[in-house]
This record gives sequence, C-alpha cells and structure tokens, in this order.
Amino acid sequence: MRILLFLLFFGNVILSQENNMANEVRSVITQWHLAASEARFNDYFEAMSPNAVFIGTDAGENWSKNEFMVYAKPHFDKGKAWNFKTLEQNLYFNDKDDIAWFDELLDTQMKLCRGSGVLQKIDGEWKISHYVLSIVIPNENVSEVALMKQGTDNKIIEQLKKQ
Repeated sequence: MRILLFLLFFGNVILSQENNMANEVRSVITQWHLAASEARFNDYFEAMSPNAVFIGTDAGENWSKNEFMVYAKPHFDKGKAWNFKTLEQNLYFNDKDDIAWFDELLDTQMKLCRGSGVLQKIDGEWKISHYVLSIVIPNENVSEVALMKQGTDNKIIEQLKKQ
C-alpha cells in the first residue's frame, strides 16, 4: 500500500512539474503575441533569445533578431504591430526540459496562419529562439494560389539559382 501511495504521489509531482513547465512556455508565447498586439517593442524582443531567427510569410523574410527589430520598429512605433490570437497549440519538450518546440494555428489580420517555433531555457528563463509564420492555404485552393504567385516565385527561384 505504501508503494502505491508513493507511486501516486511521485506521479502527481512529475505531472505537476510538466504542467508548470508547459504553462511557463505557453505564457511566454502568449505574452509575446500580446506584446505585438499592444505595440510593446521592448517586451516583444526581450522574449526572444539574442540569436533568435524570425521567418515570415515572404520568401525574403528570414531575419536575425536584430534585422527583425529594424523591420518591426516602424510598425511598433505606429502603436500597432500585429495581432495573433492562438486557436490551437501543440507543445513538446526535449529530455533535458531545456528546449521546447511548438506549432500553433493563429487567427491574424491575414486570416488563418500557422506558427511554429523553438524556445530555449536560458539562465532559467524561456526565450523564443526560432519562429516561422506561414499563411494557411486550403488544399482546394493551392493550384489557384500557386498560379497567382507564379511570376514572383519564378523570379526568386532564378535569383537563388544564380547564387
């Protein structure tokens, strides 16, 4: 009986720690999105690690943190950056519990988008180190969208092939 009680207690402690860690990470992501919607530039970028990368929806949007700060500053200065509301989110951790990765479905000014990212625990704090934003395209509209962006994509493909 003691062993069973010990196992139940120990199991609950582990679950509680996992839930706390998941809540911490979810909170960082939620507060990060909120900081953008409230145009809090410093809070937004302090949530990111020093070597963070942000990949946006455009082929040219593969930014270091510093590059992204330069791009984003005028948007934040207007008092409104972007407003992403999480509709769904999946969260995962490595075995050491110092790296988390996630994917999320977002309600945005661009309608449905998919975000995915990686957080690292740095000096006891979770920081966003990598984020990718994609516009969701329904499968039945892929051909139409591909045709619509064909000209621009062909130019980018040719430029990249020349590098």
